[in-house]
Amino acid sequence: MHLGFSQNMKMSQQMKLAPRMIQSMEILQLPLMALRERIEQELIENPLLEDTPAQRETPAEPESGEPPPEVVPEKPLEQRELVVDNDHNNQDDFERLSELGDAWQDDESFSPRLSGARIDEEGDRALDQMANLEARPPSLQEHLLEQLHFFDANPRERQFAEFLIQNLDSNGRLSAPFDELVSGFRTAFPEDPLDDPTAHAGLKLLQRLEPAGVGARDLKECFLLQLRPDTPLRDVLVTLISAHLEDLAENRLPVIERRTGYTLETIKQAREQLQTLNPRPGRDFEYTPNQNVVPDVFVEPDAQGKWRVRLEDDYTPRLNISRRYQQILANPDADPQTREYIRKKIESAKWLIESIEQRHSTVRRVAQAIVDHQEAFLANGPESIVPLKMQQIADDVGVHVTTVSRAVDDKYVQTPRGIFALKRFFGGGTTTADGEEVAWDIIRIKLKELVDHEDKSAPLSDEDLMNELGKQGYTLARRTITKYRKALDIPSSRQRKAY
Repeated sequence: MHLGFSQNMKMSQQMKLAPRMIQSMEILQLPLMALRERIEQELIENPLLEDTPAQRETPAEPESGEPPPEVVPEKPLEQRELVVDNDHNNQDDFERLSELGDAWQDDESFSPRLSGARIDEEGDRALDQMANLEARPPSLQEHLLEQLHFFDANPRERQFAEFLIQNLDSNGRLSAPFDELVSGFRTAFPEDPLDDPTAHAGLKLLQRLEPAGVGARDLKECFLLQLRPDTPLRDVLVTLISAHLEDLAENRLPVIERRTGYTLETIKQAREQLQTLNPRPGRDFEYTPNQNVVPDVFVEPDAQGKWRVRLEDDYTPRLNISRRYQQILANPDADPQTREYIRKKIESAKWLIESIEQRHSTVRRVAQAIVDHQEAFLANGPESIVPLKMQQIADDVGVHVTTVSRAVDDKYVQTPRGIFALKRFFGGGTTTADGEEVAWDIIRIKLKELVDHEDKSAPLSDEDLMNELGKQGYTLARRTITKYRKALDIPSSRQRKAY
């Protein structure tokens, strides 16, 4: 065996993202409230960042009657494309940062990040938010355990009922077969073996609790547990639930009539009564906190009736870099370690500020391009939406399609017709017989209109729906009709048939 050394050259292409580019993409993708949280976190971690007040108080006029000194207006940071490579010393960028401090007078009251009054204001706002938080209702398990204390039962039955309560799914049914739960309980508590009569007694104890139907082993038992002695058509319902639940779901009423001997009218009345029962009694206890949607973009008509967008910036603090630290950095006699620390923090602050500015610019341009394409939607409503792809917006704005995806992700727009997700305006379509492009949303609207106005004694099949849409100029395959019918939760023609 021969050992030796050799040198080989290999060329390959790799794409490496600079930290600045990564931060810019992350900031762009954040929704408005998440952006605010990110900014507030940066304000805590970077002492060089300041939350600039939106308005400065006008200085009081001197008693001598002399006019107040001129207030120097704030200079906006120059807009330019981010430099994302590491081959520059960014000297121009630091000069621009130095100019930021000159936009403010030497007012020590603005040197601290937050004044005492501002801290009190932020604290009051946080307390108001906490006071307005929705109280979490009791969970299904908490609700059942509280009821269990009011029932007389031997300790072993109660212990097993508590065990079953902790093994209910979100629908309120047992999360596993009953035999498996019994076996699991015996394994967990082997010191006192659980016999079958006690296990069934514990199950019955659970099934006596409210809401009715909880603790069921399947859908049939869930319905049967909800029947009371005075429930109308109780005996008919017991028969239908026990033996004909699938026939009811498929609307096979003549089959049920033939097999049970009940009249068609009795079966329909029983079905109406069955629809008052709850197949998922546990779902009423699911807690979903209200999500407040804060629009990033507002759309309003201008004086000429042209739709224009503006960004919501009341929720995002206006950032500035502390002038005090910039002066320390400019002082050649300052401690070198201090200057290096400040330099890194200034660079980090600069990246954040420019990333936020670039986010605002990109979201504004993307939103305006979307609005320009969907003017008919804003004027006439959803039935006038046009097919739109992200690549079209990317071409209009001059960015990559992934930038458009990040710019619209989890962001909302306030329009005169309501609040919509920006992604709502994207979607494919089809071409009519006249060669006109039509969005899929319009197809869904037309499909629902046909079903709503059909003869329920002879409902339209998917093929009939395809033909009816074809008469209106929308040429679609039957499988496409089926797909959109299911997406709209429209039952099949057999299930829609009225007897």
